[in-house]
Amino acid sequence: MGDTVSLVEARELRKTYARAAGFAGAERGARFVAVDGVSFSVTAGETFAIVGESGCGKTTLARMLLRLIEPDSGELRFEGRDLLRLGGGELRAVRQWMQMIFQDPFASLNPRMRVGAIVAEPLAIHEPGLTKGERRERATAMLSRVGLNEDALKKYPHEFSGGQRQRVGIARALILRPKLIVADEPVSALAVSVGAQVLLLLQELQKEFGLTYIFISHSLPVVAQVATRVAVMRAGKFVEMGETERVLRQPKNAYTRELLAAVPEIPPL
Repeated sequence: MGDTVSLVEARELRKTYARAAGFAGAERGARFVAVDGVSFSVTAGETFAIVGESGCGKTTLARMLLRLIEPDSGELRFEGRDLLRLGGGELRAVRQWMQMIFQDPFASLNPRMRVGAIVAEPLAIHEPGLTKGERRERATAMLSRVGLNEDALKKYPHEFSGGQRQRVGIARALILRPKLIVADEPVSALAVSVGAQVLLLLQELQKEFGLTYIFISHSLPVVAQVATRVAVMRAGKFVEMGETERVLRQPKNAYTRELLAAVPEIPPL
């Protein structure tokens, strides 16, 4: 196995949902195609971005990659293992290597749990042999790494700003030392300056922990800052995919050109 081995491989992933009868003229039994035959692979250590407008299927695809949603058809492999065939303990064992950072840092954190418990919770599930003290120690170290001090352990999510809550979410995602992080619009709910700090943190953590990112975004400037490769998604399909610089500087697809035209300026790559 060489250095370019794929960490994630998706082949012809498809997901449909039933439309409500009468919705937009839909007949009873009509299906809405959310993800329509998407294929790609992600190499260990890279940041692969999926960019597109709201409703194009990005989040559905992100959740399928972690099997939070089951695809209707297609193949999905993680380190060569057929993810769609795994169940029970096998799936749980693989899941610890794949974590998600959510768009809304408030909705994704249990408001009734203290931050120390939120960050340590994955350890309780996946590493039950650890003592409570060891879990606390690991949680403290990870919170410190994302820029939050030990006082954060005892506080509740509502006591933090949006940017701090996203840091808590990042600490929780990283506590198991995963190989893959699926980041679903991780800065879109944050102010621009706060989001920029979070992006910088994610890039530092990627280097430090050898992480692979699948980065979901509607923002081309964000994608330009973080991604090595990008796929442009429209109506459930990838319409263009390639090295970030090539796609953003010399787009081949008309829809990609439309997206770029709507952005005031893409930062230097």
